[in-house]
Amino acid sequence: MASNNPQSQHDETAIDNLNTHLTSAGETLASNKKYIFWGIGAVLAVGAFVIGYLCIFRNPRLNSSWEAYDKVEITALGNDSVAAAEYSRVADKYSSTDAGKIATLAAAEALYNSGKYEEAIKYLNKFSSKDDVLEANAIVLLGDCYVNVKKYDDALNAFQKAVRSANGNPQIVPRVLLKEAVIYDEQKKYDQALKCYEMIRTDFPQFTPGNGIQIDAYIEREKARLGK
Repeated sequence: MASNNPQSQHDETAIDNLNTHLTSAGETLASNKKYIFWGIGAVLAVGAFVIGYLCIFRNPRLNSSWEAYDKVEITALGNDSVAAAEYSRVADKYSSTDAGKIATLAAAEALYNSGKYEEAIKYLNKFSSKDDVLEANAIVLLGDCYVNVKKYDDALNAFQKAVRSANGNPQIVPRVLLKEAVIYDEQKKYDQALKCYEMIRTDFPQFTPGNGIQIDAYIEREKARLGK
């Protein structure tokens, strides 16, 4: 077994501390969301009616939605409680627009950071994106919310879905597998935890948990628990 003792770190990676030690809620969601969503809008049809609709109603509404979103970006900076309320308002009012979709995710982030996990879950369940990275990270945040309300099976389902959505992304998949392993450990499903750790070692050999302990040490721990 490796000289580092991962058991001594176990309390630090226990279920109640999972999100703090493995990822921060907004580490990949907070930047460049607006630019990702410019391509999500509805396909424009042809004809005079549609042109009139765009000129008279849709374009002004889109402009208003971005103005409302940008205003929250400025006024709520650093205040999660205010951000949660204001992003939620934009998300609800402009739900059919790109800005509204971004605000939905931003509201979920702010609610998560405010400890309002159930409310964050509601907004995350409204969110979807065609961008694999953004979609996967939103699902990871959903899993983190489920962890905090102690719905561990729902969290595992979310993390597994995030892995599928991430499509092998080396910045996302191994840290999500690590989250899964921590939950399995807490549930004493050591065989499942071992599979997660071994997958990390095989598919993402450059990944390290960030706590000074190598994946091999975790693998040896799980094998010891399983009597292997």
